Amino acid sequence: MLSEITVPQEKKAVIFELDNVLIPQKDYDLQVYYLFSNFIEYLESFPPANEVIDFICKRYEAHGNENMFQEISETFGIDKKYQENLNLLFSNAKLPLKLLLYKEALSLLQALVLDRKQIFILTAGQPQQQVNKITQTEWHGLDQYLKVYFTDEFMPKPAINSLEYVFQENNLKKEEVLMVGIEENDRVMALQFGIDYINLNKLF
Repeated sequence: MLSEITVPQEKKAVIFELDNVLIPQKDYDLQVYYLFSNFIEYLESFPPANEVIDFICKRYEAHGNENMFQEISETFGIDKKYQENLNLLFSNAKLPLKLLLYKEALSLLQALVLDRKQIFILTAGQPQQQVNKITQTEWHGLDQYLKVYFTDEFMPKPAINSLEYVFQENNLKKEEVLMVGIEENDRVMALQFGIDYINLNKLF
């Protein structure tokens, strides 16, 4: 957990992934599915949005987001043409509720600001969708201290092109930077680039 992370004094910057490191990805995904379910009910009158949401929540807990639309379509007979609408919602949905940082993430970010360390977010995924998450997150004023980059604007993880750019643009030294992630691609990326890395999976 992030509460167990101690950032060494010699580290001047920390690079975070966004999803499941600073915010729970499912909080975004399930709100998008809530909007989608109501959109379908409004247009087609069936299936009832609450039944679709109940199905999605149970399946999400068991299998995550993979092939979700296909399962919804087959279970409820929803026309596959609506997949494009779902994709658009994932990119630009106005969420009913603000996304909240993990409590431990908020505390860690506040401590980094007090220690005058630089904070970067280097996040994978479709950039427009990631921007949408960031702009709808409650940062408690911390957003002014963040610099955000998107790996998919360079090459997807674990390619190091995006890290090289971040380091060059901000005059960072490898020994002064710590990277925090949760996916295997994060670990491989940090290893290939030669910077210290904390894997949150090993802290759970």
